[in-house]
Amino acid sequence: MSTAETDRAATPAADPRVEVLPARDVPLGGPRAMTVRRTLPQRSRSTIGAWCFVDHYGPDDVTSTGGMDVAPHPHTGLQTVSWLFTGEIEHRDSLGVHAYVRPGEVNLMTSGRGIAHSEVSTPATTVLHGVQLWVALPEEHRHTGRDFHHHVPAPVALDGGEARVFLGTLAGDTSPVPTFTPLLGAELTLHPGATVTLDVDPAFEHGLLVDSGHVRLLDTPLRPAELGYAAPGRDTLTLTNTGDTDARLVLLGGTPFEEQIVMWWNFIGRSHEDIVQARDEWQAATDRFGAVQGYPGDRLPSPELPGLPLKPRGNAR
Repeated sequence: MSTAETDRAATPAADPRVEVLPARDVPLGGPRAMTVRRTLPQRSRSTIGAWCFVDHYGPDDVTSTGGMDVAPHPHTGLQTVSWLFTGEIEHRDSLGVHAYVRPGEVNLMTSGRGIAHSEVSTPATTVLHGVQLWVALPEEHRHTGRDFHHHVPAPVALDGGEARVFLGTLAGDTSPVPTFTPLLGAELTLHPGATVTLDVDPAFEHGLLVDSGHVRLLDTPLRPAELGYAAPGRDTLTLTNTGDTDARLVLLGGTPFEEQIVMWWNFIGRSHEDIVQARDEWQAATDRFGAVQGYPGDRLPSPELPGLPLKPRGNAR
């Protein structure tokens, strides 16, 4: 996806072990923008593990909104993770991959030094609903080559729900999709009134995004579109569905990302100069990002850089 970054303060939690990150509405994708709900990054928290970006969208009636149409745009220094609940998105990239994002199937794209891609909801899609996630690449791997992986995780039964593990390990299931730092990504379904306790890696920090339903993370209530943050040090996470319908959640985790990053538009670097160079090369259509074949339109131009130098950011430790 293609976007710019804004901030909003987090909400104090009922349980001091959990920080509640509220969503903010952000237009996405240039002149044919759709609106998404963003919970990461925020002023109070830049990353959860190496997860550095969480966009949550839908259910969107594409017959009235037009759906998703994000023209070819660049990325550097990150991996994109696409996960849908409803609908279908056509993906094309400069690695030559032509693939589809479908419910319950993860697509992970590695930009490394540079890649370009487009994302368009298909004509058969009537409702579009899902999440778009980014992972920051560590310094030693941020100039790696372009790559793409697809995986269909099998459902794993929980006592009171179900899990689909698209990255990392949870509930006895491990995703084969490679990452450059230890990560966890899973869709969870909790049945009405269910309480589920998950064994987790105590070295991980975790974020729980609520798609639907009302749940508690530890003792903190979370509403739809909110992201609850739990710091490292716990070997279990207890989740409770306090509603009378199924709750759908996305659980993210990873070891704390200790590096500071500069994140602007679709680029992740380590300095203002990194971003300026990436933007200049995209605008000049150099070979760094390659070309996307098959998209019926022009590339997405970069916005103007801000007047002041971009500064590296990280989480307060």
